[in-house]
Amino acid sequence: MREDHLAPAVDALLDDVVGSGQEVGAQVAVIRNGHTLVDTARGVSDPRTGAPVDRDTLFWAGSTAKGIASSVAHVLIERGEVTDDLRVVDVWPEFGARGKEAVTLRHVLLHTAGVPGLPAETTAADLCDWDTMCAVIADAELWWEPGTRLGYHAKTFGFLLGEILRRATGDPISTLLRERLTGPLDVADQVHFGVPAQLLPRVATQVAADGDEVLRPEPGSPLDRAMPAGVVPDADYANRSDLLTCDIPSEGTMSALGAARIYSALLGHVDGVEPVSPARRAAMATVAFAGMDEVMGFPTSWGYGYSPARPSGRGTPGSAFGMVGVNGSAAYADIDSGVAVAVMRNRFTGDFATIERIDRLIEDELS
Repeated sequence: MREDHLAPAVDALLDDVVGSGQEVGAQVAVIRNGHTLVDTARGVSDPRTGAPVDRDTLFWAGSTAKGIASSVAHVLIERGEVTDDLRVVDVWPEFGARGKEAVTLRHVLLHTAGVPGLPAETTAADLCDWDTMCAVIADAELWWEPGTRLGYHAKTFGFLLGEILRRATGDPISTLLRERLTGPLDVADQVHFGVPAQLLPRVATQVAADGDEVLRPEPGSPLDRAMPAGVVPDADYANRSDLLTCDIPSEGTMSALGAARIYSALLGHVDGVEPVSPARRAAMATVAFAGMDEVMGFPTSWGYGYSPARPSGRGTPGSAFGMVGVNGSAAYADIDSGVAVAVMRNRFTGDFATIERIDRLIEDELS
């Protein structure tokens, strides 16, 4: 198929899902080999006012931001500012408490560090206190010997990674994101961990799904211990201005085009910006772990800081890298096809049907 077929096909799909009520508002961006093929938006950003989604609307994107955070780390590794096997205690000595001396940056990026847990009483407001959260994590006990098992570090990932990079460079991860990625790519106002207060009016309101479709961990389960009831995300959580404006790098807020442009740069397709080498790019997409997720409780595979698969499961193994968010957002890249994709939405549900349909459509139209 020709590339010029893709944009009208995506528009038709968005008309369908918004018109049917499956989606409230959505953005899609597709960049192939540096050329923007799709940059479109549909629906409303706030049902109370009827304000439309446009290309500048920002969306809370949940764990899609973990892929952005991992990308910051890979850029710093590429530049020699940190190393893959940097021991956390070498830059963050307090973290060595309770036998955690062997944890490395590699373990953190792979979710094999063994530090996914948070105290049961942790609240959403607590997540806004960076120093307190880092102190809690530094004092945490290991769930397993680092590197021997994998378990999704749902909330601790961002604080672990952010504090390691802050201790190593002297800059918070939001500054590193802006200086190393979003600034050079001219998307500094489009991709954030903490949204600047002046940009809050651009953030779409997340709308609760009908019924209880959001992940609710079973009390006492490993996931409940990693993501206690007070920090389980839902629409109300995602709309809190305190959470939106704080750096919580396990989650973030962004536009589809901003996220897609970062992944296009990681593919080496943005002139004048080369964040990573081809060798590191290949490592980012390689499946580094396959087995049981000790937190989520099901078999999984992980790349080096990313999910190593496209949302629909299509594509060549070892070619894709990116992340999806709990509310059905996604941003990812595919080395073989040269495609960088991001999908944002404000219907808060764990149903990933829309991003899967869009990914299949992209594969069909561009193959």
